[in-house]
Amino acid sequence: MLKIILHDDRHILPFNEPARDLRIQNKPLWLAQRDVLSPYVSREMEIPWGQPLPPVQEETVVYRDNLFFDQHYIEAFLQAARQRGRPVQAAFSAHDPAFREHALPLSISYTPYDDLYLADLWYYPHGTATDTPPEPLVLDLQAREIGYYHVPTYMATQQGDLVFQVPLRALIAIDSWVHIFVADVIFGLFARGARFEERLNRDPWFKLRILGRAMYEGRQVLAASPLVRVGRNVVIDPTAVIHGPTVIGDNVTIGAGAVIDNAIIGDNVNISQGVQVLLSVVGDGAFLPFRAALFMTTLMDNSMVAQNTCLQMCVVGRNTFIGAGTTFTDFNLISAPIKARDGRGILRDANRPVLGGCVGHNCRLGSGLIIYPARTIESDVVLAASPERRVIMKDVRYEDSDHHHLRGGHRHPRLYPRPGERNNLSW
Repeated sequence: MLKIILHDDRHILPFNEPARDLRIQNKPLWLAQRDVLSPYVSREMEIPWGQPLPPVQEETVVYRDNLFFDQHYIEAFLQAARQRGRPVQAAFSAHDPAFREHALPLSISYTPYDDLYLADLWYYPHGTATDTPPEPLVLDLQAREIGYYHVPTYMATQQGDLVFQVPLRALIAIDSWVHIFVADVIFGLFARGARFEERLNRDPWFKLRILGRAMYEGRQVLAASPLVRVGRNVVIDPTAVIHGPTVIGDNVTIGAGAVIDNAIIGDNVNISQGVQVLLSVVGDGAFLPFRAALFMTTLMDNSMVAQNTCLQMCVVGRNTFIGAGTTFTDFNLISAPIKARDGRGILRDANRPVLGGCVGHNCRLGSGLIIYPARTIESDVVLAASPERRVIMKDVRYEDSDHHHLRGGHRHPRLYPRPGERNNLSW
């Protein structure tokens, strides 16, 4: 089968980088797409988004490269498409809870079609050289309602238990940094746990194998080797607590008293004493000194979160440093909708009552900062806590960076300019 990739050059704020180059589930998005489709395709072709498809006469799948899709969705999509035997386009019902609650808000990539939304994924059984228009192919994402947070009634009487609509198979267009959070946490880590529970309930032999392995290893079920996959050359202190489903890469060090629960840990990661990593994705080469805490957070490769720092429901780009004691808040004390920027940079309702912030690539954040919910810090920014700016109440752009006013600030290079600004770099 031929694969045609449509390159989307729109940059995602605050990273100033196309979606395909950002990490999802600890892989660049283009690599995650390739790995999912590799069992089905034998060759590929790349063309810019908006250019007409070349006429070919072989089985073809076409997709825009800002899409995150998992193996479970692609299997169901290709199976249903081949049964129809005619061109189809991926579509979602407006009533699908996982799509409505998590994929549609802040998105600009879906095309409305009656009560459906069309995604940029097509299948042509006999090639693109056809006059037959694709018809919508609606797949149920098989959402499961899973609670994740409780807001006490004395804080907000309207909230109570907060829930995610977790799909067993997932597709989402990455148009905003919030969609990275959705793809990593809701459609990734939560979905992995939901699929595990679903299989336990459906397959008694699978349940017996898991229980038998846990008894043989003398561990709790969630700590047994089928749920905690550990790479090569990994050093884990005996007092660390690790619960699955968790994947730990190669050359990882985990210190005393660390707690890891339902996480993805990349290669060459150093997790020091007392660190907590819960429902989070930690990229290759990351460093978490003692007592740092990540909750439902993405930390991309080669970044560092210093001691006593708390990140909840955040996304942090690569090669970024966050100083000690910095806190990302995730809830408005006075009940009000949390807004985030969509693919056009416009503030819109994020449809999330609880949400952290986002930091781009190559940033340096000093100690003791407080960042309000859903605020963004653009790539290449340096922030130092001061009496004038210790609480970050609005988005921080590159022009607001403190390194412009610090002695020696010219030594902090701008690596991720906005589109059209590349010729204005000073190194």
